[in-house]
Amino acid sequence: MQELVEIRWHARAGQGAKSAAYLLAESALGAGKYIQAFPEYGPERMGAPMKAYTRISSKPIRIHSQITNPDIIVVLDPSLLKIKDTLDGWKETSVLIVNTNKSPKEIRESLGLRSGKVYTLDATRIALDTIGRNIPNTPLLGALIRIMGSPTLDEVLEELKHKFSGRFSEKIVQGNIEAVRRAYEEVQSE
Repeated sequence: MQELVEIRWHARAGQGAKSAAYLLAESALGAGKYIQAFPEYGPERMGAPMKAYTRISSKPIRIHSQITNPDIIVVLDPSLLKIKDTLDGWKETSVLIVNTNKSPKEIRESLGLRSGKVYTLDATRIALDTIGRNIPNTPLLGALIRIMGSPTLDEVLEELKHKFSGRFSEKIVQGNIEAVRRAYEEVQSE
């Protein structure tokens, strides 16, 4: 992992982007990294577009602002790709992860991306199969950690168990664990 990784999450309120951003950061903290995670809301209503941010570093983080040039962009709702600012700050080395049943090549072509890397995952299907609700955050978290390599799958699953146990039924906890594992295996690259 590079010294500082900046991740911007694009979702609709209620899809769990804030929770995923925090869960990723707390997993990295447990692995000895420095972290930041925070949301940005527009109109606070279910279904409204929102962003969340995660920074992970091997050194103290002195930046205290939104992420404008992300290393990784995670899109929980593919309709948000039509919103102009979703890909703002795209770099030649950026990574895009999209919740879709389309291939990475189809997404690249539809967006006209000439650089970076594109990954896709049908996180909605995995969420419906494993937890019975269209909340694609944990599947996309599984795809993200596969791509990043750190924190590890075990570190994220341990943090997930810790955070979700007591708040949710054992069935929901196990469903989310299965969602992360499946996504880790099923994410598609170019």
